[in-house]
Amino acid sequence: MKTLVMYDSVFGNTEKIAQAIGGAAPSTAGVGVFRVSEMGKVQFEGLKLLIVGSPTRAFRPTVSIQSFIRGFIANGLEGVRVAAFDTRIALEDINSKILHFMVPIFGYAAKPIADGLVKKGGRLILPPEGFFVKGSEGPLKEGELMRAADWAKKIFESAKQD
Repeated sequence: MKTLVMYDSVFGNTEKIAQAIGGAAPSTAGVGVFRVSEMGKVQFEGLKLLIVGSPTRAFRPTVSIQSFIRGFIANGLEGVRVAAFDTRIALEDINSKILHFMVPIFGYAAKPIADGLVKKGGRLILPPEGFFVKGSEGPLKEGELMRAADWAKKIFESAKQD
């Protein structure tokens, strides 16, 4: 099953999560893990599963990830199963009262990524997921790489059953 993990990363944390997701794939999955800036190297023909991730920047995915999703034609992901993830600071670790108020309203990057993929015809295989960093530049919180691999295994198992 041809699978792509496309991501953007600012401080390297989202890249580590993307690599953990790709590394959790069964050997028969045919997985490629690419930074969105490497999109020119990617063949989308025959794609069955697309997993997209971004750090959360001002409550949204990076501009590069937003452009990547907008670049698909209407229904360009028809027949493709999709999943979305982000890296984020946990609400309990945010020391700003304003952000504590705004985060529940505006959210994190994973949901807009998932919504964009579905709008382009993709079929969401699992709810969007967030992985936690310590502070705005990271590093990842302990256990997040393992949690990313476990999440990916659920995605691959669900995709197999479709």
